[in-house]
Amino acid sequence: MRAALTLAFCLSASAAMAETVGEVDTAFKLLGANHKIVVEAFDDPKVAGVSCFISRAKTGGISGSLGLAEDTSDASIACRQTGPIEVGAEMDDGEEVFNRRASILFKRVQVVRFFDETRNTLVYLTYSDKLIDGSPKNSISAVVIRPWAEEGS
Repeated sequence: MRAALTLAFCLSASAAMAETVGEVDTAFKLLGANHKIVVEAFDDPKVAGVSCFISRAKTGGISGSLGLAEDTSDASIACRQTGPIEVGAEMDDGEEVFNRRASILFKRVQVVRFFDETRNTLVYLTYSDKLIDGSPKNSISAVVIRPWAEEGS
């Protein structure tokens, strides 16, 4: 039990770099929180000048309010250049840049990054995984690496 709690804490702690932009209720629940779609923003930890926005389903009700519910695998992502792009460290294709717990222990929504050298483009993929069985639901966003126009130019 202690190992399971430690794992859950580590998974949630590694996703702390995201901030909630907003949320909307999608279904009323008499007891507990309503079902929601949550929009979160995060900056790529290795690529300055790229921000991603992810929307994901969040299960409500009593089990959702207690953190015991499993969220659906529905998620969408949009990444944009928000400043001069600077790669701070070596990047690995398929490197995880964000994750968020989607159930008490075994399911996560995550974002991984790829670099398409031919098109000079960063590609971000969001999907959910489970210890036993993942989901094919996914979404991608691409950011072309271009010079950043300075103000007044």
